[in-house]
Amino acid sequence: MSLINKETITVFQRLWISVQAYRSRILLALLTMLGTAATEVMFPKVLGYLLDHGFKGEQSHLALWKIPVAIIGIFLVRGLCTFTTSYLMSWISTKLLNELRAKIFDRILNVPVSFYQAESSSRIINTIMFEAQQIVEMLKVSMTTLFRDSLTVLVLLLALLWRNWQLTIVALVLIPVMAVLVRGVSKRLRKLNQNQLSVNNELTQVIEEATRANQVIRIFGGQQYEQQRFEDKNEKLRGYAMRTTVAVASTTPLTQLAAAFAVAVVIMIAVSQAAANQTTAGNFAEFFTLMLLLLTPLKRLADLNGPMQRGLAASESVFGLIDTPPETDSGENLAGRAQGKLEFVATSFAYPGQEQRALNNINLSIQPGETIALVGMSGGGKTSLVNLVPRFYTPAEGDILLDGRSLSAISLTSLRQQIAMVSQNVVLFDDTVAANIAYGDPQPDSARIAAAVQAAHLNDVVRDLPDGLNTMIGDNGNRLSGGQRQRLAIARAIYKDAPILILDEATSALDSESERAVQEALDELMQGRTTLVIAHRLSTIERASRIVVLVDGRIAETGTHTELLTRDGVYANLYRLQFADSSK
Repeated sequence: MSLINKETITVFQRLWISVQAYRSRILLALLTMLGTAATEVMFPKVLGYLLDHGFKGEQSHLALWKIPVAIIGIFLVRGLCTFTTSYLMSWISTKLLNELRAKIFDRILNVPVSFYQAESSSRIINTIMFEAQQIVEMLKVSMTTLFRDSLTVLVLLLALLWRNWQLTIVALVLIPVMAVLVRGVSKRLRKLNQNQLSVNNELTQVIEEATRANQVIRIFGGQQYEQQRFEDKNEKLRGYAMRTTVAVASTTPLTQLAAAFAVAVVIMIAVSQAAANQTTAGNFAEFFTLMLLLLTPLKRLADLNGPMQRGLAASESVFGLIDTPPETDSGENLAGRAQGKLEFVATSFAYPGQEQRALNNINLSIQPGETIALVGMSGGGKTSLVNLVPRFYTPAEGDILLDGRSLSAISLTSLRQQIAMVSQNVVLFDDTVAANIAYGDPQPDSARIAAAVQAAHLNDVVRDLPDGLNTMIGDNGNRLSGGQRQRLAIARAIYKDAPILILDEATSALDSESERAVQEALDELMQGRTTLVIAHRLSTIERASRIVVLVDGRIAETGTHTELLTRDGVYANLYRLQFADSSK
């Protein structure tokens, strides 16, 4: 019925790979489906026997108790088979859903950072939660309906042929009619479902943004605007849902009309046969009941087109995400703790899809334990430079060395174990203070956690929390102030005790008093570690070993604070501008 095409087969082949471990349960489910199909022909048989032998004065030859026992037995077997089928298919589908979601989640943890520039978080969430569900529902419904109802149709057709082959030929007109109807609606359903999934992604994004930016919305009076955005997407989604319903529901009256035509012709032929003593009332009742029973599985097979098309549309997004290439990781593990010597050798870099280079021919050697401050105007390449160190991105030209080895020759896990980072955009998890500090450590050390709290000047904060280190801090630490969140991120870097430290505006959210306290902790933390510091407030990096000034992706100047002021170049000009702004 055009349900089975090349794309459908490809999707089911991929799903079959996942469900092969459950072959025994699938086989048992198929057997119970066959049992359900077999019971379909039993009740009409009992009904026909009853009409022929129970209402012609032959009651003395008919044991009355056999009829109710047979009926109860039929429905008992049918009930057991139906329940077992539903349970097994639900068990298989929920396991498959968990596996699909786990595969997607594993992939989004290992895709390149550039992936998140092209994909919104709302689409990823929608793919994991909604579209994966659509695929599994397709599998569950299709397996249950396609196999069970196909078996039912086959058994009923065999019974009809056995009972009266002439009338069965008339009944068979239903199948080609339904095939034509399904074929006509499939293409439209696929397009409608793709559009519906796209709008669903957009609606999810509106909700995610409204939740994340709730304070901005209130301050700038955006409630009406956001409400309108939501209503537009919601109404658009409703429109696609209604068009899908119309497409699916239009097959029902047409199918019923074809069925009514077939029934009318069957009755005419049956009356003619009865007049010629070629059939009995019981035989006709049995045949007619079998034919009516045939309509239900045929209708379910026709309705199967809807969930099939929804699942196939969702599969494009789900399998597309699963098939996203992960980060390239062909390097070897480091033997131990790195010394921390970094060398940028003629390094150039451009973001994916952009022609203009963010970095151009960077040559820079950083000795173990040296603190390098990166300064310059916004867009100069500071963040791009530090993002190359943990291999969030790969240089377009040149190379970066760690202790004389190319970063590409070091495994990602081993490389990133050598690096701690504190960014101005603090990311915390909805967990306890202690769990956030020891994040990534499968066996947290309470003594190290306490030392990190002390070094980050968080003792007072922890003491005032209701459950101390075991206090839940909320979504992205929203139960803490900006300065407290920043210090918690610093404590996490202190706990990791990595030989390379990246500080991207690490004190930007702190007040003057907190900044002084944390800066002292950072000064102590940076001792003996190779440190890359990005700071717009030049006063925070005056004590750096060297200051590297980046302009338009190139190194304009290098030297100490005093040397660069004496040189009276780019750095000196930046310093004077900032000093003048701060003195106003």
